[in-house]
Amino acid sequence: MKERYKEALEFLFSQLPMFSRTGAPAYKPGLDTSIELSKYFDDPHKKFKSIHVGGTNGKGSTSHMIASVLQSQGYKVGLYTSPHLVDFRERMRINGKMIPEEKVVKFVDDWRNSGYDGKPSFFELTMIMAFNWFAEEKVDYAVIEVGMGGRLDSTNIITPLLSVITNISHDHNQFLGNTLQEIASEKAGIIKKGVPVVIGETQEETENVFREKAKEVGTEIVFGDKFQVTSSENQDPFEGIRMPLGGDYQKKNLRTVLTSLQQLRKLGIEIGDNAIKEGIEKVCEQTGLMGRWMVISDKGLNEGDKGPMVIADTGHNIGGLTYNFRQLYRLTNDGDHNKLRVVIGFVADKAIDKILDLLPRDAAYYITNAQIPRALPADKLWLKFTEKGIPGKIYSNVGEAYKEAKREASEKDIIFIGGSTFIVADFLHYLSLCDGRDS
Repeated sequence: MKERYKEALEFLFSQLPMFSRTGAPAYKPGLDTSIELSKYFDDPHKKFKSIHVGGTNGKGSTSHMIASVLQSQGYKVGLYTSPHLVDFRERMRINGKMIPEEKVVKFVDDWRNSGYDGKPSFFELTMIMAFNWFAEEKVDYAVIEVGMGGRLDSTNIITPLLSVITNISHDHNQFLGNTLQEIASEKAGIIKKGVPVVIGETQEETENVFREKAKEVGTEIVFGDKFQVTSSENQDPFEGIRMPLGGDYQKKNLRTVLTSLQQLRKLGIEIGDNAIKEGIEKVCEQTGLMGRWMVISDKGLNEGDKGPMVIADTGHNIGGLTYNFRQLYRLTNDGDHNKLRVVIGFVADKAIDKILDLLPRDAAYYITNAQIPRALPADKLWLKFTEKGIPGKIYSNVGEAYKEAKREASEKDIIFIGGSTFIVADFLHYLSLCDGRDS
């Protein structure tokens, strides 16, 4: 089965390169193929109830938290997210368990023997695989994360119970637009007639875009940061919840999640306060969430040594990285920590110059690249660092960069791994992590 599973993956990856790995050449906007493909599989997305989650930052964490809470309530919950970090099967889970390898093999076999003459992309095939599995397993609800944008994203064939848009920041500008208003307009494409929508953050540049879209299609709109969220006993729902996700930005994600859950309650879905508390506190173990301000226990070079604090985070655009480096600055100036050491790399189509302006100048930088075609080569990134007057050293891969950072670090230093989702993915591969823990 292992060999057949490997062959099935190779087939999927060959259909059209993953955008996440290769960038623009793999981008395939539009819903026509997804609609036709879904019809071919008897429209599986119409056989379960769904929640659709989009936005620039936080949509993955938000999706996982909503799914975890519904799971804690006792529902059978599908979860579709992208990209994966370690295992392809992370993209689709039911109650936290990844799709079995034999299900992937069967889907690919059925597809290859179908005679279907369309040319779906990797993402389109993967999405239908997930929807098909959710329908077969008769999930009660499925939380579906948008891939990119919204209006033309393959997942936009669903008609959910609730739409959620976390926030808007600059990312994928070449596809979504150069202004926040243009990007918001694309993200607003998931807002549908009669389907209430939660907007996580009120932003001056984008608020009217969302209000006008909701008015146009005739649906209720709620802004999470303006909404008074209460428990069923009208108490502060934040009280007593221990967030396992440590990034500062997760506070905003939590409010978006709580607002969304309150809207689901209004739709008649039973969600108890205990389920909310448990689902949020156990989100990592219940859904397999990794790479969000992930604090990793590490050891020094010698037996018995206490190592530095090691943090990995998948924030990869200006919005996400602003939060990350603001929090890192605070940590390294709290009196308990010394130097910040950053293992960093980016994909080639990011606004690198603007991101470099965010970086603290007194940190040590270990410049590298992920092992994907879309990655910006480390030597080219080093040149950009040099142009900005930021010193750094080049390493051929994430593992080598991390080893050197650890070798040079004292136990009071902080090592941060990030800049790109795929830097974190390569780091997790290097550590052989499973479900967010050292193996």
